[in-house]
Amino acid sequence: MYEVGRHVCRMFQLDTNRINSRSKLPCMNQLEIWYDNGVIDLELSEVALKEAVAGNNAARKEKAFAYIYSYTLANTSNEQKQLKILSDIIFPNGTKNSNQRNDVDVVFSALKYSGFLITNDGASKSQPGGILGAKKKLKDIGVFVMSDCEAVDYIKGLIKTRDDRVKRISEANGEPLPDWYGKD
Repeated sequence: MYEVGRHVCRMFQLDTNRINSRSKLPCMNQLEIWYDNGVIDLELSEVALKEAVAGNNAARKEKAFAYIYSYTLANTSNEQKQLKILSDIIFPNGTKNSNQRNDVDVVFSALKYSGFLITNDGASKSQPGGILGAKKKLKDIGVFVMSDCEAVDYIKGLIKTRDDRVKRISEANGEPLPDWYGKD
């Protein structure tokens, strides 16, 4: 039997603001369940990890260290150009502080390693810009930025596609469905 695995072949990087240390973010709770069940991969960038462990929040530090993290490493001239492009997209008037530079680095890391970033930064009445406010322009250069609830909807579609495929293969081969079928 041709086996289709449970994983939907997507890795998402989390922005610092989506580290769900108190488990009070329902969509993040769902993403974490899928991560624990091997449906998706979640990781942090080096910058997000450093932001998360700053301060005295022990639960946040523990949660942050539970994820794999990637180094930003923007060493090549092409990567430096990408950083400049990202900075111009997210902050057209220039980065004004270290928080804004960190936002650019977080997006760069997602672009470099996974293409997907889950954040809650921007696209609100109080913060119309930010990372989510630039999501259409960022998509044009290959980084998909979404809120945690948007990510849940996106992954539900991937799971449906995976389950439909598993069912077709199972029926064609006369094999039983995997024990995880229909549970995600």
